Amino acid sequence: MNTTIGVTLNVIASFLFAAMFAYTSLLTNLDGEEIFGWRMLLTFPCLTLFIITRGYWSQVVNIYHRLTKSIIFIVTRLFSAAMLSFQLWLFVWAPGNGHGLSVSLGYFIMPLTMVLIGKIAFQDRMTGYQKVACFFAFLGILYQIGFSESLAWPTLAVGLGYPVYFWLRRKTDTNNIGSLWVDMVLSLPISVIFIFAGGEITSDIWVNIDTLWLVIGLGVLSASALTFQALSGPHLNLTLFGLLVYVEPALLLLVALILGEEIKASEWPTYLAIWFSVFLLIVEGINSLCVKRKFRKEKLRTSRYQK
Repeated sequence: MNTTIGVTLNVIASFLFAAMFAYTSLLTNLDGEEIFGWRMLLTFPCLTLFIITRGYWSQVVNIYHRLTKSIIFIVTRLFSAAMLSFQLWLFVWAPGNGHGLSVSLGYFIMPLTMVLIGKIAFQDRMTGYQKVACFFAFLGILYQIGFSESLAWPTLAVGLGYPVYFWLRRKTDTNNIGSLWVDMVLSLPISVIFIFAGGEITSDIWVNIDTLWLVIGLGVLSASALTFQALSGPHLNLTLFGLLVYVEPALLLLVALILGEEIKASEWPTYLAIWFSVFLLIVEGINSLCVKRKFRKEKLRTSRYQK
C-alpha cells in the first residue's frame, strides 16, 4: 500500500469528475438524456478493459451465477442499475440546468446520510464526532425546509439516493467493481435509446462532427476519472478514503459557482451547518490517522527494543 500514490490518484479522479461536471455545459446541442447515453456507452468499454486486466472478472462471473439462481437477486440488480443510471444522468444534467449547487450540496450530505444508514441498517457504531456532525447537518436541513418549505430535489436525490444505492450493494454482498459493471450492462439499452432518441449526432454524424469530438472528450474524462478512482482504492485505508470523499463535492461547488450559480442569502445557514458537519468528520479522520501512525511507530520501536 503506497499512501502517497493512493492520495494522488484519488485527488486526480476528483478533479476529473469536476472537469466532467463543467464539461457538460459545453454540450449545448445535447439534452441531459443524450449526454448520459453517450457517457455510459463510451465509459463501458474502458471499465470492461480495466476489470479484465486487473483480475476482477471473477466478481462478474459470481454475480452472473447468482442471477441464474434467484429472481429476487435479479430484481435487486435491476433496481440497483436504475438507481445508478439516475445518479449518473443527474450528474451530467444538473450543471447545464442551474442545479449544480444543489447536486454539490447533495454530495456533501451523502456521507452523513451513509453514517445514519450504517447505524440504522447495519448497527454500525457512531462516534461522538459523527453524532455531532449528523446533528448539525440535521439542523441545516431542518432550517432549509422550514425557511423555504422545501429542499431542492437534486440535493435530496443525491443525499438520499446514493446512500440507498450503496446500502443495497452492501445488503446484497455486491459492493465491488464487478457489480458496477453489471449495473452498467443493464443500463446500456436505455443509454442507446437516449442516444438515438436525441439524434443530435446519429442523425448526421458528419454535419455534427464538432459535437462528436466533444462527446468523445466526455467519454475520455469519464473513463479516466473512473480508472484513477479505482486504481486509488488499493492504496488507501478506509479512514483516508473517507476523508478524500469531500474533495469532489468541494470542486463541484466551485464549478457551479464558476458557471454562474449563486448561494442565496437564505441558503447560507444550511451550507454552513453542513460544511461544519463535514469539518467535524474531517477532524475525526485526521485524528484517527494520527492515532494509527503513532501506534505503528510505538509498535516498531517496541519490536526493535525486543531485538
